Amino acid sequence: MALQGVCVLSLCVLTAWAAVEGSGLVDAVSERRAEETHRQGSAVAVLFTLLLTTTILTTWLFKHRRCRLLHETGLAMIYGLLVGVVLRFGVHVQPDVIDAPLSCVSNSSPPALLLNISGRLYEYTLRGEVSDTQGQDAPNAEILRKVTFDPEVFFNVLLPPIIFHAGYSLKRRHFFRNLGSILSYAFVGTVISSFVIGVVMYGCVALMSALGHLGGDFFFTDCLFFGAIISATDPVTVLAIFNELRVDVDLYALLFGESALNDAVAIVLSSSIVAYQPVSSSSHSFDGGAMLWSLGVFLGVLSGSFALGTAAGFITALVTKLTRLRDFPLLETSLFFLMSWSTFLFAEACSITGVVAVLFCGITQAHYTHSNLSAESKKRTRELFELLNFLAESFIFSYMGLTLFSFQHHVFNPVFISGAFLAMFLGRAANIYPLSFLLNLGRSNRISSNFQHVMMFAGLRGAMAFALSIRDTSTYARQMMFSTTLLIVFFTVWVFGGGTTPVLSYMNIRYTHIYTITQMHLNLVDEVVSRSYSQDSAWPIRLWYTFDHNYLKPLLTHSGPPLIKTLPACCSPLARCLTSSQDYQVKNTHLYPARRCLVSEILALDDCVDHKNIIELFK
Repeated sequence: MALQGVCVLSLCVLTAWAAVEGSGLVDAVSERRAEETHRQGSAVAVLFTLLLTTTILTTWLFKHRRCRLLHETGLAMIYGLLVGVVLRFGVHVQPDVIDAPLSCVSNSSPPALLLNISGRLYEYTLRGEVSDTQGQDAPNAEILRKVTFDPEVFFNVLLPPIIFHAGYSLKRRHFFRNLGSILSYAFVGTVISSFVIGVVMYGCVALMSALGHLGGDFFFTDCLFFGAIISATDPVTVLAIFNELRVDVDLYALLFGESALNDAVAIVLSSSIVAYQPVSSSSHSFDGGAMLWSLGVFLGVLSGSFALGTAAGFITALVTKLTRLRDFPLLETSLFFLMSWSTFLFAEACSITGVVAVLFCGITQAHYTHSNLSAESKKRTRELFELLNFLAESFIFSYMGLTLFSFQHHVFNPVFISGAFLAMFLGRAANIYPLSFLLNLGRSNRISSNFQHVMMFAGLRGAMAFALSIRDTSTYARQMMFSTTLLIVFFTVWVFGGGTTPVLSYMNIRYTHIYTITQMHLNLVDEVVSRSYSQDSAWPIRLWYTFDHNYLKPLLTHSGPPLIKTLPACCSPLARCLTSSQDYQVKNTHLYPARRCLVSEILALDDCVDHKNIIELFK
């Protein structure tokens, strides 16, 4: 009996020891796997860091040698292509795969999977579909998956600083002077371009179907979606050359303003097309109710994003005006950054487009908040967002080159690609030339035919088109759109970007030169400022300028006439509450408002002047 008890006890001890050993073995395997994952993640981060470093050094070399043949975005794409070739064809790693087929009946893949192995639960998240021939086509598929980022990273991390910088760095004087034309190109023109591209591509898809080259479903809504994402222009290469050569400020403002607002319209338009769900979805026939719903989504998301971004800018302006944060530049810069970034997060939480909200937030911050900041904070915020914009854009263009080889579901169809290039040119032409003709009917400063040709040529595709196309590649149609978008971006950046300087010379586009502000320029300030809005702007813009100068500027900044003078007498208590002590000090210097206006305008907006000279004159 005692012997039997000893045997049972020994068996229990051995079982417990085996369980502990098994648990320890599992923990050790999990630890090694976590370490390996961390190591691979660090290697990928180092890879992209080296890509950016190489791009920066080569960019410096090109600028030092004054070589304008290729912009840094084109360089980043080339380096990404080279790394993609090496990873795709030069590195071979055998993946660790356990083939254990299970019987499971389901029509859709679950977003997460729980596995019970030896009494322990393990959670696995869905990363994507794995084809049957993936191992044969790409034996190093695991490495390619490691360098493939979640598409949401582009929308939530990389695009916000790019879009905010676009709004924050607008040349406000020239932007508002051409506001009507910019809005026409960005809103009406983008819709026209999207529809033209969609119709042309629908005919192209019909031709592919007749030739038997269509390998999956491709509906008219898919064609319109492709038109929306391809209509997103990103002339970063052209604008960089414009800025370096000091090209005509109105041409620069038209292109820059259109590209900034055009991205916002393209995002909302593509979301509205996705929201279009006809009742008879099996036949994808036209449904009026669904079309009205998608139109409502477009207007609602756009107006909601605009309101949220503008409100965030107003709040930041009031906080910086009514507090003494300017005495602590570090805190002031931190608050500015957090308020701007939270605009994007809050918009996404409200189910509207954060990228659009952060664009209008940037425009509002530049117009109001920037003038409230201390000199050190002004410099810090400009440099901070310029740095983030440069790094994000360089990363995206490097990743584009890499994706050409790392993405494992490319669909390249010659007919579709040829039709896409034709549709892109037709859509851009339908945007620029008819709208320019109509705008010239009401503009005193006409948009010349040479300007129109340059705007047609400068319609490059870039980061926004790429981010919109890579966000969903789950279907045959979306995969073909993504592959074609990549080729369009490569072509426009390399060919159009590299040909900008010769085109400017051929079109006889005038350059401006750095000049020195003299006393004569200060004496002419009244004429310049008055003509800026009385002659070059339509009556809605002049009305907006008056409202902004008399009410919004005094409310949100330290400039403009006192609110006590512009608001009705019944609102005088509110006016006193919203007027800071610094406002009274600033507005007592009313003896030379024209000179102060010129100085503030030039220092904030104009890149063509010697700032040191004008500061000395003002003193």
